[in-house]
Amino acid sequence: MTHSNPVVTASSNSSTPVTHAVSRGLWALAWRRLRADRVAMVSLTIVVAYLIMLILSVTGVIAKNWDQEVGVNYAPPTFIGAAKEDITESSEAKPAAALPENPVDPLSGVLKDLRGKDSAASAVTPEVFNDYGIKDPLQADMDEIRAKLATEGKKIAIVRKETLPFGADKWGHDIVDKTIKGSETSIVVGLIAALLAVALGTLFGAISGYFGGRVDAALEWFYNVFTSIPYLLLILAVAAVLQQKGILSIVLILALTGWTGTYRLIRAEYMKHKTREYVLAADAIGASHLSKMFSHIFPNVSHVALVQMSILVVSFIKSEVILSFLGFGVPVGVVSWGSMLNEAQNELILGKWWQLTAASVAMAVLVTAFSLFTDALRDALDPKLK
Repeated sequence: MTHSNPVVTASSNSSTPVTHAVSRGLWALAWRRLRADRVAMVSLTIVVAYLIMLILSVTGVIAKNWDQEVGVNYAPPTFIGAAKEDITESSEAKPAAALPENPVDPLSGVLKDLRGKDSAASAVTPEVFNDYGIKDPLQADMDEIRAKLATEGKKIAIVRKETLPFGADKWGHDIVDKTIKGSETSIVVGLIAALLAVALGTLFGAISGYFGGRVDAALEWFYNVFTSIPYLLLILAVAAVLQQKGILSIVLILALTGWTGTYRLIRAEYMKHKTREYVLAADAIGASHLSKMFSHIFPNVSHVALVQMSILVVSFIKSEVILSFLGFGVPVGVVSWGSMLNEAQNELILGKWWQLTAASVAMAVLVTAFSLFTDALRDALDPKLK
């Protein structure tokens, strides 16, 4: 059922007002259906919260010092408590019995001389330096360092906590800050790669569906080549060709391999819309091909591109995690959820599970919320649902 807003106008021949019905647009109806879906609104709230966290992380408001050693190595979460050290009774070391000398050993004299020199060297102590009026060189260096620090007014104070809210990794980095910084990398890669993939798929699909003929046949052959290769194998092949780790490389890898789904849907929509009356009317008034493709047809198929972009964001976040986990993703010094999972596989053997849990839960919450919102958005933008 189509909802409409009444618009009241005055008639020229009568004082009785005439009511005209103005139909709501596609986006207004979609937003109305989204607001009625509680699951969609909760999912949207979670996604917006992640985006706010991303902005705060990029601007340095939060997780700015994620790489500082604020805790001891593998500091456990606070709710577990500090790790208990095993205290074992240490017995006094007993001097090793001297080995009996072999009277016929030709090197016995040499060994005695070496032992004598070693004993004399080991007897050199700070008191020996003082007896000869020589200051201990190590002490002199320490005095010089203290003097410099006192002159500059600097103090060395390293405080490493035994516990942190959600633990620390093997370098003592806070897991909370590390997870937030890792979300920055994963979400940025997912958003930018999805935007580029949708742009490529929309461009190729519009050209193929609008022109048809040989242009369509050439692009269809190109599409079939990409889809004939398994997706993960194609990603790894492109990563091996680029041979350079970094966020830009991951974005290019995902964008160059993820445009095919958008191309297929946009091509079908353009083949259907290019024979519609409004396109024929635009052709009659002399509109160019570019104007008909992107000024007239694209606004009527933009909801398809939007839904595809939201689907690809989820897919590319998971793909980035897989690439970083396998070693094809972010370089050393850049943290992401995938690199955290790569580190956590060794920590899990030692019973240190908190980094694995933090990265997995953060990724699962975002991916689940984004997937639910994508399903609700697709239903809300379906023109068959009134």
